[in-house]
Parts: sequence; structure tokens; C-alpha cells
Amino acid sequence: MAAPVLCCSNSTASTPSISKTVPPLVMKQKKRYRKLYPGETEGITEEMRFVAMRFRNVKGKYVHKSDNSSDEDEEGSMNEQNPSNKQQVMEEEEGSDEAETWFPTIEGFIKYLVDSKLVFDTIERVIDESIDVAYSYFRKTGLERSECLSKDLDWFSRQNIVIPEPSTAGVSYVKYLDELAEKSAPLFLCHFYNIYFSHIAGGQVITRQVSKKILEGRELEFCKWEGDVEESLKGVREKLNMLGEGPRLTACFDWVA
Repeated sequence: MAAPVLCCSNSTASTPSISKTVPPLVMKQKKRYRKLYPGETEGITEEMRFVAMRFRNVKGKYVHKSDNSSDEDEEGSMNEQNPSNKQQVMEEEEGSDEAETWFPTIEGFIKYLVDSKLVFDTIERVIDESIDVAYSYFRKTGLERSECLSKDLDWFSRQNIVIPEPSTAGVSYVKYLDELAEKSAPLFLCHFYNIYFSHIAGGQVITRQVSKKILEGRELEFCKWEGDVEESLKGVREKLNMLGEGPRLTACFDWVA
């Protein structure tokens, strides 16, 4: 019987190829998120504070004077942003004694108090009388100023100082507030908060400085509160932030952009 014959080969046996269908590459679409407004993550009141502070900035940009910057640097920066400032400053330095010697008058101060009382009267009346549930959160907050201003104006009247009628600007503004209160509670509350915030943050400082110059430092009732005014303001902030989380009010705060 013949022996089996073994065949050796260096070649590697070929493996049949298996065709695979590769699915097309699908790019996952990135989810786009809306850009947040400044202060939005901290609540509605922080958004309003940001906008309120922007009103005093140059061309909508915050101007901060660092501790190392000099008055000359600040003046130069302002002149670069608005070349007309340089000419205005030069004219004031050369011949405007009025700009250097301006002094508050009792008449002007009384007009300011009269218009302020009209504004606070209107705000507090709207808050107290409106049937809108949003306004009910801001009754008797401790920030009310109308009664205090009445006492101040009564004191001036007893000093034989004539109390004028509110100015045209004051009357126009409160008319606008009344219309706004009927149309949109969120927009009205923006004015509500900004008026109280501005008086507490800076208005009372100005009032006291003027009082030192023309009233021998008399402290007005306008600058007095029962209790801690910062705590009262904090309570108002918390209520506004709470209301701002609801869909009804959130949709109306797009004005911040």
C-alpha cells in the first residue's frame, strides 16, 4: 500500500473575504442653548439691577475707575469715546464759573420732594388698590415713602415755604405708571423695584448731602425707615424673584436684553 504523500507549501491559505455594509456616519446635532442674560441665574432682581446700573454707563459699557488709574486717565478715556467732551471741559474750565459754583436751592429741592411724593403716592396706591394678585405681595413692605414725604413737606410749609404743584415731567411719569400698571404687572414692578432701589442705594445719600448745604444738616423723614431697610429690600427681592420664576412674569422680562 502506497504511503500518503504530504504536500507542504509556504503560501498561506486564502480566507474568503466577507463583505460588510458600513452604515453612513451620522453627525449628532449639538443642542443649542439660549444665551443667558447678565444676572439671569441669580434672579429677576439681579437682571433689573444690571440694567439700572447700565443707564449710568458710557455707551452701554461699564466704566470702572481702578485704584491705580488717575483722574487724567479717566478724563482721557472719556474724551476718546466722545471727542466733544474735551471741548466741553475746556469751555467749562475757561469761563464757566456757574459749573464750579453751582449750589442747590431750597426751591429746587422742594420741587424734587413734591415730584417724589407724587411718584410714591402713585406706586403705593396702585399696589394697595389693584386686584392683580401679583401686586398683593408688595403691600406694607416697610419701604413706603409717601407718608414720610408728607411729613417733610408739612414741615417746610410751616417754615413759610411755598409748596409748588408737581412738575409736568412728574405728572407725565405717574400717568405712564398708571397705564403700565393696567397693561403689565411685570413691567410696572420693574419701575416699582428700581424706584425704591435707587432711593435706598443713592437717592438718600444725595438728599442728605443737599440737606447739609441748605438745611443745616436736618435729617428728613424721607431718609428714615422703621426697622432694617436692607432687610425690607431683601424681602422685596425674594418676592420678585419668586414671581419671576413663573411663566407669566418671566415672559415679560425680555426687555432686559
